[in-house]
Amino acid sequence: METQGMRRQGAFAYTYSQRIFWRILVSIEQTAANTTAGSGSRVAEASTSDYRVAVFGAGGVGKSSITQRFVKGTFNDNYVPTIEDTYRQVISCNQKNVCTLQITDTTGSHQFPAMQRLSVSKGNAFILIYSVTSKQSMAELAPIIEMLKEVKGAAISEVPIMLVGNKKDEDAKREVSTGAGEKVASQMGCGFIETSAKNNENIMELFQQLLSREKKRQLALTMDDPDGKNGKKKGCYLM
Repeated sequence: METQGMRRQGAFAYTYSQRIFWRILVSIEQTAANTTAGSGSRVAEASTSDYRVAVFGAGGVGKSSITQRFVKGTFNDNYVPTIEDTYRQVISCNQKNVCTLQITDTTGSHQFPAMQRLSVSKGNAFILIYSVTSKQSMAELAPIIEMLKEVKGAAISEVPIMLVGNKKDEDAKREVSTGAGEKVASQMGCGFIETSAKNNENIMELFQQLLSREKKRQLALTMDDPDGKNGKKKGCYLM
């Protein structure tokens, strides 16, 4: 039987874990703020072989689930708050070359704007995720959209952006209609898709559509056989 002391111990452990998590976030935020302050030349000097995609959205909308479903083919029902994770995958660039698709799964907390701003300044393309079961999660994308406009300036019209309504498998709990998502995407001038990370629905299509919006170079998730002998397609692989 659970005693009162055991309950206290469990509550203490949970509170302690929360404190550690937020201390880590604050430390990363301070580092990001310092980096952003002098990041202009460093960002410009970054390797052109990298194609950076930043994933934004409120906590719990499925940013990590979508990213891990795409990169690893896995899904986890348990929600674990993300500090910031980066995944890399090799993709086709200009048909005969390869480049590294670098996906940054950002924190869902708006209390750390320097981290978000750094991801925006370094990013080549962006995925903005909300949950179709939450109108609030759609509204929480507004500060990110404003930050994108501010940082990218006039070039924002050339930046590949996908607005994503995740959790379409939970239609009974839906608060945001497909039409509403399409309308917002149209106003933003970006792509739109609804996904289900749980059911692996439209995950590959999401990234295919994002890369197809890049106009400066031809990007694809698969590449032609370099020898041209069998006409088969080579799949992506992890770095």
